[in-house]
Amino acid sequence: MGVPLRQQLTVGSYLLKQKIKGVKKYPLVLMLEPLFRCNLACAGCGKIDYPDEILDKRLSYEECMQAVDECNAPMVSIPGGEPLIHKEMPQIVEGIIARKKYVYLCTNALLLKKRIGDYKPSPYLTFSVHLDGLRERHDASVCQEGVFDRAVEAIKLALDKGFRVTVNCTLFQGEQDHEVAEFLDYVTELGVEGVTIAPGFSYERAPRQDVFIKGQEVKELFRGIFRIGKEKKRKWKLNHSALYLDYLAGNQSYNCTPWGNPTRNVFGWQKPCYLLADEGNASSFKELIETTPWEKYGTVNNPKCANCMAHCGYEATAVEDMLKNPLKGILAGIKGPRTSGDMVPEPAPVYTEAKPQATFSGIPIRVE
Repeated sequence: MGVPLRQQLTVGSYLLKQKIKGVKKYPLVLMLEPLFRCNLACAGCGKIDYPDEILDKRLSYEECMQAVDECNAPMVSIPGGEPLIHKEMPQIVEGIIARKKYVYLCTNALLLKKRIGDYKPSPYLTFSVHLDGLRERHDASVCQEGVFDRAVEAIKLALDKGFRVTVNCTLFQGEQDHEVAEFLDYVTELGVEGVTIAPGFSYERAPRQDVFIKGQEVKELFRGIFRIGKEKKRKWKLNHSALYLDYLAGNQSYNCTPWGNPTRNVFGWQKPCYLLADEGNASSFKELIETTPWEKYGTVNNPKCANCMAHCGYEATAVEDMLKNPLKGILAGIKGPRTSGDMVPEPAPVYTEAKPQATFSGIPIRVE
């Protein structure tokens, strides 16, 4: 794992406390989304398709600190939009660090060179830079040329100044395992601490719907990537638990744990997770946990979730599995994901698709 031992011990201690207390639904990472506004318009993004009055909204410093205190997760991820646009972001980051929480400030890095002087290196702060592949692939993904080179320049600057830096990579349609492996080689040589890698979620609001990979394709792709890594004895540092990587390779059957990564944004606490934007919101973390109909969501329970394998839903599940089956987790970490043989069966959905029916007057309606 590309995570320092100090952070691993903090998170491990937190998990142990939840188990001792008998807490059933606990957060692992707070997804703090203080704005939706961005300086890019990526093809697979579902966060920017809002009217200007919503894109202009911001969570204040006070609202962000309240969310951190309410949730009390050991880690805070700040996605967006583009967080570096937020004028109070340096203050927000300082407030989270003062609480001894590990913060991942997610950025496309276009503003990082200009704003890096607003931040100080800390073991609690990591710049998580968005890169979806090498130059041609990434620039196509973000729909703008030159972004890859600017991001790499910013990564090198941040590393030179002593900051923790990771890369956040989302995989889309048309990926080739050898190209992804080459990308992982490249960012490893850059010297980043680790890489978060997962298939893109098919946001309903995304400008394009033909860019997402699904189900079996995802598992075959990751098996190919991991196979290359083993054959060439690569030392990639992936910011994931061993069992989540094994899940991506089709070797584990998991249900989603959406409360593991709760989201606080300009609308409130988003139900049920970071990825589904139209399911309602709660006014507090407590209300989110107690009133969200969790049983309605997940791969087999909801068609919107059918092709999701995102780490914000399944990493917490893998961590829970590791706590229950430590030997299984240790062996997966030593051996790496299995890249051959049968995969676990695809989960059978229990929901039914909406079917058109006719009323007594012959007018078509849809019945869920």
